[in-house]
Amino acid sequence: MSDDLLAAFVEEARELLDQAADDLLALERGPDDTAALEGLFRATHTLKGSGGLIGFTALEQAFHAAEDRLSEVRQGARQIDPGLVGALAAAVEQAELWVEAIAASGELPGDAAVESSALVARLGAMDAAAAAPDRAPTADWAEALRREAPGVAGPLIAFRYTPNAGVYFSGDDPVAVVATVPGLVHLRLDSRTPPEPDPAYDPFTCNLVLSGLSAAPLTALQAAFRFVADQVAFAEPAERVSQGEPPLAARSGTEPQARSLRVDAARVDALAASADDLVVAKNALTQLLAQAAATSPPGLARSLAAAQADLDRRIARLHETIGRMRLVPLAPLFRRFPPIVRQLAASLGKSVDLVLSGEGAEVDKAIADGLHEPLLHLIRNAIDHGIEPTAERRAAGKPVPALLRLSAMPAGDQIVIELADDGRGLDIARVRSTAVRRGLASAEALAAMSDDLAADLIFRPGFSTAASVTELSGRGVGLDAVRARTAALGGEVSVHTIRERGTRFVLRLPVRVRLARLMMVEAAGETFGVPLESVVEATQVAPGSLTPVRAGRALVWRDRPVPLLSLAGLLAMPGPDPAERDLKVMIIRSGDELAAVSVDAFGDRIEAPLRPLAGVLARVPGVLGSSLLGDGRVLMVLDIPELIG
Repeated sequence: MSDDLLAAFVEEARELLDQAADDLLALERGPDDTAALEGLFRATHTLKGSGGLIGFTALEQAFHAAEDRLSEVRQGARQIDPGLVGALAAAVEQAELWVEAIAASGELPGDAAVESSALVARLGAMDAAAAAPDRAPTADWAEALRREAPGVAGPLIAFRYTPNAGVYFSGDDPVAVVATVPGLVHLRLDSRTPPEPDPAYDPFTCNLVLSGLSAAPLTALQAAFRFVADQVAFAEPAERVSQGEPPLAARSGTEPQARSLRVDAARVDALAASADDLVVAKNALTQLLAQAAATSPPGLARSLAAAQADLDRRIARLHETIGRMRLVPLAPLFRRFPPIVRQLAASLGKSVDLVLSGEGAEVDKAIADGLHEPLLHLIRNAIDHGIEPTAERRAAGKPVPALLRLSAMPAGDQIVIELADDGRGLDIARVRSTAVRRGLASAEALAAMSDDLAADLIFRPGFSTAASVTELSGRGVGLDAVRARTAALGGEVSVHTIRERGTRFVLRLPVRVRLARLMMVEAAGETFGVPLESVVEATQVAPGSLTPVRAGRALVWRDRPVPLLSLAGLLAMPGPDPAERDLKVMIIRSGDELAAVSVDAFGDRIEAPLRPLAGVLARVPGVLGSSLLGDGRVLMVLDIPELIG
């Protein structure tokens, strides 16, 4: 088998499995979601066919069984119920493991045949005679078609095929598809929307609706439309004579889809890196422009400045566009957790419902990929420690099953992700005693802490209040990894708890890697970057205007006393005596407070790509990341509020 064919199969299978999982989750929430049912059926059918074509028999057999069950649902012979959802979810989850194994080795795992047989047996054991839903009335359009063919006798099935507007770009020919319909006795062509005048006509957009009547059995029609199943509705006119098949509910087609182009993620990453290089090269022009202003005629300097400003705007727009290309919805990440929650809860003898919301929010692909590990840690911790056993909840008068909420909400250029449970909450007294025992703080300091600050101690490495070690947690590993991983993604995590009412973890992360607006400053002979959003004002202060306060000094800024610190001192670097000269000072906002930070000199203001630090440097406090200057130097970008503490 060629590498190209294998790579194409893996790429398509991943997309189909993502779609199947999304549709399955939608059906679990709403069993009557016809669009989700059709989408799941189509993904299952394609996976079965692709697996058989490539020679992965285990995959083909498992999804053949899944397709059979879904066909029964589509024909009205059974309903969507928790048992069927669980069996289908098991098939999707197993297929995801198989596809990743194929991507790594080119082959299915050795136990694939055994796993496939178990899935086929589980799906085959589903009761196909489940009660069918109430029969839906025949659609008006089907009755109208029947009236248009009064001379045709016998049982008929009506179909209505509404191709996607971009169908020509996917290689489908709607007329050719309908030409394969067996037993076709009547055909009607309509426009989805009124025809447009000639100048506005778009020959690349499909505007057809193809309706017809067929004397063939339903299964034959479904086979003819199998590759466009989500775009076809079937119904039975009133004259239909039953031949052992239940009447069909009308199923509407999907809305027209936007045109899309499949691009390898590595190519988008390379394009983003090139855009970052453009930003670095553009920043190098700033110094050249300053030299030109000093040595060139004024007219030339002004023209160069105008050209640079135009280049700035264009590169910023390019960087923004590429950043949007990298945005992906959180839904594929979120949908991985319901089966994990079911499995973990069952292994602990607990009953837990996971409620998802906001999964349509988008973040940079790197952030979405990096969130799985910290969220998995938090979910395991919530189920193992936070949520009580079923008997304990009933004794406490709490509802069963327990509720676990995972939500996402955009907040400006950040995304806020929350995981909340309605369990027992943190035992803050126990957290304080554990912290004293481990020497993390004195009893007096801990007593003075608020509950939220004390709860934050659970993120310390090795900290655990678990009474016993389980397969999931209790080894003192996990929550410190959550904070470290979140910080590596450029975010932060906090915890809030109320005893006997539950615990809420909040993760705040950037939506995408963006250009940071930085002010360059010098301290102790080194150049640093400071985000402009943290700088309220940059000013100059005479030493005589300073006021001694205990061991330090302060200044009055806009009738408000502000403590004075030096950047060199915050970084523990040697610097000149600030009392000998006028001070260049940044007024920094740190939470609700203000502080003045002196530097040796102010530099240019630039926009630059900000990259998080990796490895050992990722844990260095007070450093947001790094950037590259036009002359090749690495610029460390400081988090001044964190340095101030």
